[in-house]
Amino acid sequence: MTTFPRRIATDTRYALMGFPASVASFALTITGVAAGLGSAVAFVGLPVLAGTAAMSRGFADVERAALPGVLGHPVARPHYNQAPAQASWFRRTMNPLTSAQAWLDLLHPIIAFPFALIAFVFSVVWWAGAIAGLTFPLYGWILFDIPGMDGGLPSLLGLGDSLASFVGFNTGLGALFALTLLPVLRGAALLKASLAQSLLTTAGEHTLTVPPRRIPAGV
Repeated sequence: MTTFPRRIATDTRYALMGFPASVASFALTITGVAAGLGSAVAFVGLPVLAGTAAMSRGFADVERAALPGVLGHPVARPHYNQAPAQASWFRRTMNPLTSAQAWLDLLHPIIAFPFALIAFVFSVVWWAGAIAGLTFPLYGWILFDIPGMDGGLPSLLGLGDSLASFVGFNTGLGALFALTLLPVLRGAALLKASLAQSLLTTAGEHTLTVPPRRIPAGV
C-alpha cells in the first residue's frame, strides 16, 4: 500500500526529473531524425537514423523503469529484434530499425514533450504555492511594509487592507495549494505516464516485465 508521503514523493520525482530527460530526448530525437531522413538519399542518413533509434530505445527503457512506481503495477518491455549471428556490418547497424517498437520509441519523445512540460509546470506551481503560502506568516509582515503594497490582493478583493487580512489571505491560499497538492501531482504524473504506457509498453507474449521500484522508507 502506497502511503501519502511516498505517493507525493514518487509523483513529484517523476514529474520534475522527467522534464529534463524529456527535453534532452526531444532535442536529440528531432535532430537525429531530421539528419537521418534529410541525408537518407545519400545513404549516410540510414546509419544516423538507426543510431537515433538505438538512443531512443535507451530513453524508452529509462521511462519504462519509472512507470511502475507511478502506475502502481508492472509494465511490459516490448520485444526488440536481434540481428542474426552471421549478419553483415550493415545489417547489424540497421538492426535498431527492424523492430516495430523502434518507431514508437522515436515517436514518444516528440509527442510526450508538451505533456512533460505541463506536468512539470503544474508540479512546480503547486509546490511553490503550498510552501510559500504556508510559510507566509514568517515573512508576510515584511512584504506588507513595502511601499506601494497597499494591502495586496486581499485589499483589491475588498477583504481589508490590514496586516492580519494580508497574512491570513495568503496563508489560506497556501493551505488551499497544500490540500490540493496530492490530486494535482497525481493528475500531472498520470498525464505523462499514461502516454508513455500506451506507446512504450505492450501486453504481448514476447515481453520482459518491469516490476515496480521500491522506495526507501522515510522518503
